[in-house]
Amino acid sequence: MSKATHERRKAAGSPRRALRVKRVYEAPTSDDGARVLVDRLWPRGLKKADAALTAWWKDLAPSAELRGWFHHEPDRWEEFERRYLEELERQRSIVLASLDALPSGEVTLLFAAKDEQRNNAVVLLGFLAGGAA
Repeated sequence: MSKATHERRKAAGSPRRALRVKRVYEAPTSDDGARVLVDRLWPRGLKKADAALTAWWKDLAPSAELRGWFHHEPDRWEEFERRYLEELERQRSIVLASLDALPSGEVTLLFAAKDEQRNNAVVLLGFLAGGAA
């Protein structure tokens, strides 16, 4: 697991799960568990077979408007995070149902962004691990 892979272990949904985020371009590993792409758009240059996805939660990704506004500009991060959390809160039941629909065990939230610290997967991880469940 690279240093860019973040882990957080906390109860989220049912049963207890280990959650982490990882760039979708990193090779799948046996400890990834359920691999879930959390971007609205398909990652450039990646073949679907190579992604080894369990699910694609494109409807839980930031809205097209929010994604376009953020445009991965670091000075917009805090506002992006706040707005995306609001979007997730409005969809809380869908988020939790999507998590519960996955096989039990490890869950790896996959993202394509180059910035491994400031992206929607990090926000979604915090939402799931920090009290959404």
